[in-house]
Amino acid sequence: MINTPPLGLYIHIPWCVKKCPYCDFNSHEHHSKQLPEKEYLNALINDLDSELKLVDEQREIHSVFIGGGTPSLLSGDFYIQLFTALNQRLNFSVNAEITIEANPGAVDEANFKGFIDAGINRISLGAQSFSDAALNRLGRIHDNRSIYHAFETARKCGFDNINIDLMHGLPEQTLAEGLDDLKAAFELSPEHISWYQLTIEKNTVFYNRPPTLPVENILDNLFITGLETLANAGYQQYEVSAFARDAKQSQHNKNYWRFGDYIGIGAGAHGKITGDNGAVTRRWKTRSPSDYLNLESNINAESIINADNKLAGSTVIAKEDLPLEFMMNALRLNQGFTSQLFEQRTGLDFSLVKDPILQLQDQGLMDLSGKHYHTTEKGRLFLNNVIAKFSE
Repeated sequence: MINTPPLGLYIHIPWCVKKCPYCDFNSHEHHSKQLPEKEYLNALINDLDSELKLVDEQREIHSVFIGGGTPSLLSGDFYIQLFTALNQRLNFSVNAEITIEANPGAVDEANFKGFIDAGINRISLGAQSFSDAALNRLGRIHDNRSIYHAFETARKCGFDNINIDLMHGLPEQTLAEGLDDLKAAFELSPEHISWYQLTIEKNTVFYNRPPTLPVENILDNLFITGLETLANAGYQQYEVSAFARDAKQSQHNKNYWRFGDYIGIGAGAHGKITGDNGAVTRRWKTRSPSDYLNLESNINAESIINADNKLAGSTVIAKEDLPLEFMMNALRLNQGFTSQLFEQRTGLDFSLVKDPILQLQDQGLMDLSGKHYHTTEKGRLFLNNVIAKFSE
């Protein structure tokens, strides 16, 4: 039987100063001095009102993540107005985690203070590297000094829960350079570090003009040594690319990985909602900011009542696909999952996945610790192969 999963809210801000050559997210360069804050605010609220027709209004919102693009380009006043409207519509849990992404190249102290005033209590700084040469090769708009300034500004304004995003396996990066990035992050002492390997995705500049990446033995050594370095510095790995200290794990991302629900609003936002009948539906919004705003400007009273005017598509996940969907998320967590969680989130009997789990255990790729099924260290190295087992 499905129990209603925890519910989060994802808000997408689609604009950035410059599109990075490795980025495949829904981000769009905005070159005018003024972003359409008022129009986008109205669009987000109408988008949310449409989504709330599908969700029991008593369900608590446990976390919010504001991603992009570059959410820190918008003013503190924008977020104060946004969260005033959200609080009028949503039932936030006590101590809900509310995260905003920020680019170190787009930092304004007044805006950061506004983020705090709005109720945002966690910030994720997209450093990617502390090397100016590496940042230049990545097409970033900030330099080493900007990272320190952004971090100091966040602390000064009251953020006591900060994540630093770092990538490894960067173009021309050496083992020593990759480890130097981690050591530089440790000096700032953030509560959380997201450390993940650069991957070349389709529809990016790097895909069409591939950079020179480190050879495989450097990538392997950097990954293994990096894990040890993070652990020695007090950052405990709890997911493939997530490391936390002082129990400051990302609650919003953990909800994704535990196959929880989330409302998605904003241009290109995705959501996942479990209905009263147990059906799991994924929904996504139109990607183009201009289309998202044009739809907003053209709606009339009838369409507000009658239509999901920003919805680009939705699909109900077939029951036979639910095991794979669940495992694609839950197996990213070091702790893994319990049979009870599998049944609660999918509505399926655990016996459906017992055989592939036993086969993976025989291969040394999965294990059982107490009540939690999880990948072994070897299994995490071959995670894609482990997950694929549940599609056979």
